[in-house]
Amino acid sequence: MNEPKTHEVGQLAPLFNCADSDGKIHDLSAYSSAGQKVILYFYPRDSTPGCTTQACDFRDNMGRLTSEGYVVLGVSKDSESSHQKFISKKELNFPLLMDTEGELHEAYGTWRLKKNYGREYMGCSRSTFVIGPDGTFEWLRYNVKAKGHVGMLLRELGLGE
Repeated sequence: MNEPKTHEVGQLAPLFNCADSDGKIHDLSAYSSAGQKVILYFYPRDSTPGCTTQACDFRDNMGRLTSEGYVVLGVSKDSESSHQKFISKKELNFPLLMDTEGELHEAYGTWRLKKNYGREYMGCSRSTFVIGPDGTFEWLRYNVKAKGHVGMLLRELGLGE
């Protein structure tokens, strides 16, 4: 098994061109060209308690993030219909990207060995990446906690809470 990539602040982010659950294409190069900053967050599964908490925190802080030029994109390996149900049920105001094959997870190093109650398995490490308009990582964290993560991110980005 290959070790997952571990990216660092200042490195160029892997480019992506990925569809969301509505079929709209999200291209990192296009966001960069438009001078936008991208918050790309990876989460394990739609509609689970932790993932719902995290998604709703992003939803509730979207005004503050968009006013500062940030675009928020969620990523999991769930299906199109699962994403659409999650967005509808929780009234999410940002897109969820389709990564059913795990290519984005591999590129960003979020598909990792996990341990739970003594069992080891491969899964999504809840992680967040802030990519600047120049295409480099401005901030990133692997293995973040769902609860309180968005508040911590806002503080780290100097946006208060």
